[in-house]
Amino acid sequence: MASTTSVIDHEFQNELCETGFNPLQNVEEGDVDDDGKSKRTGTVWSACAHIITTSIGAGVLSLAWAMAQLGWLGGISILLFCTVGALYAANLLADCYRFPDPVTGKRNYSYMEAVKAYLGGTIYKFCGWMIYLNLATIGVGFTITTGKSMIAIQKSNCHRKHGSDDPCKFSNIPHVITFGIVEILLSQLPNFHKLSWLSKLAAIMSFGYAFIGIGLSMSKIIAGHGGKTSFAGADLPLSEKIWRMFAAAGDIAFACSYALVLLDVQDTLKSSPPENKVMKKAVSVGGLVMLILFTMCGTLGYAAFGDKTPENLLAGFGDDVAFWLVDMANVFIVVHIVGAYQVLCQPVFRVIELLARRRWPKSKFINREIPIRLGKVKFNINMFRLSWRTAYGVLVSFLAIALPFFSDMLGLIGALGYWPLIVYIPLEMHIVQNKIGKCTIRWFGLQLFSFLCLLLSLAAASGAIHGLYKGLKAYKVFQFKE
Repeated sequence: MASTTSVIDHEFQNELCETGFNPLQNVEEGDVDDDGKSKRTGTVWSACAHIITTSIGAGVLSLAWAMAQLGWLGGISILLFCTVGALYAANLLADCYRFPDPVTGKRNYSYMEAVKAYLGGTIYKFCGWMIYLNLATIGVGFTITTGKSMIAIQKSNCHRKHGSDDPCKFSNIPHVITFGIVEILLSQLPNFHKLSWLSKLAAIMSFGYAFIGIGLSMSKIIAGHGGKTSFAGADLPLSEKIWRMFAAAGDIAFACSYALVLLDVQDTLKSSPPENKVMKKAVSVGGLVMLILFTMCGTLGYAAFGDKTPENLLAGFGDDVAFWLVDMANVFIVVHIVGAYQVLCQPVFRVIELLARRRWPKSKFINREIPIRLGKVKFNINMFRLSWRTAYGVLVSFLAIALPFFSDMLGLIGALGYWPLIVYIPLEMHIVQNKIGKCTIRWFGLQLFSFLCLLLSLAAASGAIHGLYKGLKAYKVFQFKE
């Protein structure tokens, strides 16, 4: 997701250069890279860390449910296909950091810049629309997930006090409103760089709840309380089985969708040895770690609960002795989402504000920064930033309350973006870069891989549409409790 932020950063830098401001004017010549920027210091290990923290999110907790729908055979097969496929596409993308030569060409600072350089303006515009659509809507899904995690903590406390027979139904509205207020306050920070501490904290939290889920699953299996598993997965009526398998395949595919940030990570690497070679090593190591963690979450969670595995792995441990661990993991999820929300929404904020400044360059409401001082604390307030970011936060919270099954809509958007952004475009850039002729054996191999991923994306989209239909049919607005 940092890729979109990078695009906006470079647009701001271009505007500064046009006004005669040079941010590197005091940097000595020996301290800059071939593009005039400060020397990059990234290594294969720093790149590995970025890839791992980017790919691990709350989605890993749904992999066990996906395994339960697909069974051992289908679940492991699709997990291996998606992770190996993502690794292959990432290796091809590493060569597209520079254009036209992967070692000596001009740098592309982000995924979108590489698309523009290799494939031209039409696909570049489509790519931008798809990325910003995902970023603009994913905040609703994050808000819904936060409400569910807070309700899970409430239900855990309720069951301990009143027994497991108590239904313990709670509304998500108070939690959504509280989360919305927190995000509105954080969104007033003027730029992405002010949030680096929050991003690091979110990464630590993501590892925390993933390993808690793995540890609790292992303890349940070792104690001999594992669930009933099978090669074919949950025994359901055929129609429902197909829809669930489609949704499960989508969950696995989206968990491996980290290609959009790879070129931003590559832009942090030292120039020697060549960035593409270092990045390929980092992708291999990071992909292996991701595969191990995803496999552990999926297989151990499925073995612990069998065909009755919950959509959120942590929800299955609510009545266990280790209730405090489950509550801690849910707190980790909330803290992680607080940071992830800002990381993904800040690029949307900034592109809207950039476009507004270009459209109304003389407007004081849009451009004026008002200095404020509270004791020793100094900061600036921009009225346009304050009003529109607040309105955005209110709208996101309203949608999360009104449509708590909106995650199916996010699944649909993710499904529609998975094939073109994660698979098709990197393959096409590779074909252009290496001048691979049509109807050659290599060209047919790449097209076959792309076609299989297209089928996976269409299946996931179908599952999401089915979920939306069921949600709209049964749900009454503002009357949701769980």
